[in-house]
Amino acid sequence: MSEAENKDEFYQKLKKQLQDTTLWPSEYLYKFIVPTSEKEIGQIEKIFDNMGAVINTKQSKNGKYTSVSINVRMKNPDAVIEKYKKIGKEVKGVISL
Repeated sequence: MSEAENKDEFYQKLKKQLQDTTLWPSEYLYKFIVPTSEKEIGQIEKIFDNMGAVINTKQSKNGKYTSVSINVRMKNPDAVIEKYKKIGKEVKGVISL
């Protein structure tokens, strides 16, 4: 299986899980880990700009990485997945949790 097929399968499972367990619109908590860099953290913040998102960051003990938690109201599972895809495409070195 290619990486693209794995990602598509992952997003299909996530969508089904979100549909089955949550009434939409709903609050959703995104968690990411990025190399500590104003650029990468800023890119994530920009993607959630003007959405009323609550964004918290915490640097790792050695300062090499930063965890970014975003709590935001999303309208449906497709909107949640769209943000994951956008961040994966635009933010260098990001790990989605």
